[in-house]
Amino acid sequence: MKIKTVLAATLFALSTAAWAFHCPADMKKIDEAMSKNPQLTAEQMAQVKTWRAEGETLHKAGKHQESVDTLAKAMKVLGM
Repeated sequence: MKIKTVLAATLFALSTAAWAFHCPADMKKIDEAMSKNPQLTAEQMAQVKTWRAEGETLHKAGKHQESVDTLAKAMKVLGM
């Protein structure tokens, strides 16, 4: 029983760490795409910037899955 608990805790910790490293990579991709002046409406541009900022805030708060989900919205609008 103890081995299963330790194994589950280890897997959870590793999966959380994996998401933590995913967020900055997504933010970098968004920043690179934005620097190329994509053909977006003003509304789309504002939404992408909002999601990018929100994703970074969530990442810093340790809410990595929420960060990845939010950044994915921005990436979708950018056609990534």
